[in-house]
Amino acid sequence: VQLQASGGGLVQPGGSLRLSCAVSGGIFSVYRMGWYRQAPGKQRELVASINTGGGSTLYADSVKGRFTISRDNAKNTVYLQMNDLKPEDTAVYYCNFPYTLQDWGQGTQVTVSS
Repeated sequence: VQLQASGGGLVQPGGSLRLSCAVSGGIFSVYRMGWYRQAPGKQRELVASINTGGGSTLYADSVKGRFTISRDNAKNTVYLQMNDLKPEDTAVYYCNFPYTLQDWGQGTQVTVSS
């Protein structure tokens, strides 16, 4: 399984970004998917997850109301819409399967700064 996250960048506080993660390997539609992030000097944390059908989502308190996770099983892709970004959202973002973790891949850097 390969996980390829993209869409990160530099954005000002209050701005928005949409992350994508393309998954190869044939297991995408079988498992719950999640977005994780790791800030410098901190442990990686799960910020959002979505069930196989897309009808059930969970969010960390720190992003609730600002981030939206979605998935397209036909495209083997999971998305993270991030609005009202804050400096504390700065991190490398990764996707993975919470219940059957795979190799993490490169992730995508999100930097929120004025």
